[in-house]
Amino acid sequence: MKIKEIMTRKPITARLPGNREEVISLLVKHKKTGLPVVKDSSGEYIGFLTRQMLFEKPETDQLVLLIDRDYPCIPGSDSIEYAAEIMLRNNLHHLPVVNTKGMVEGVVTPADFLPIIIENNIDRPVEDYVRTPCIPLHRKTPLKVALLTMRLAKLYAFPVVDDEGFLTGLITDRDIFNRNIIEKSISTADIGLGDDEDAWNWEGLKNVMKLYYEISKIDVPNIPVEEIMVENPTTIFKQTSVSEAAKIMYSNDYGQLPVRNDRNRLTAMIYELDLLASLLED
Repeated sequence: MKIKEIMTRKPITARLPGNREEVISLLVKHKKTGLPVVKDSSGEYIGFLTRQMLFEKPETDQLVLLIDRDYPCIPGSDSIEYAAEIMLRNNLHHLPVVNTKGMVEGVVTPADFLPIIIENNIDRPVEDYVRTPCIPLHRKTPLKVALLTMRLAKLYAFPVVDDEGFLTGLITDRDIFNRNIIEKSISTADIGLGDDEDAWNWEGLKNVMKLYYEISKIDVPNIPVEEIMVENPTTIFKQTSVSEAAKIMYSNDYGQLPVRNDRNRLTAMIYELDLLASLLED
């Protein structure tokens, strides 16, 4: 199967020249965490911008200084296996698809591969595909400590455990910046979005809200994570098949799942991207 068969066509793009405010507005408005960047004059692919790149350069305004010009891209004629290999090798959550003229035709994400993994009915257990260390947070961990842990570990989802080490919840950076957590007085002007009401989209804004915390434009209350975590999250057994895990993720729009052993103990976290490795086996 070719990658063009599963890609999202005519993706939203950012254009050079541009600036931080314009890009953040696009991310918020369209609920994206990354965008291909093209030349405004020709539409030719130049590079890619993810929210992590914004986080790493919180004071940089010019788009040209924020993007990764060496970010991989592939033609639509390449196989899904080759695309999966590139994404795994480079730990990518977006992969632009570019035609022979250098124009962006589409974008693929790990979620786009899940229906194929489901259809392939792969029996191998998820424990064979865990790649990322599992870092649990105690339920009494303050939110600011959770955010610091996310930044240092470069992870955005953590299992939450009780005093006995049993899983009790799950928390992501999007949960921390829930509408009920951020001060209601914050406005689009406070965070540089201007008066574009269409861009004031809370679901999209949660994707980039961590940026404003990093540059001290907003604050979060120092309450424990247990007050905002997702309680009793869906889990899978370490012997659950890859295809079954993909089905749960796809059906519920989950980006990750906690993994437990036969004693109901947390053993790992499995992410959408991890499952792509199942497509590379003979």
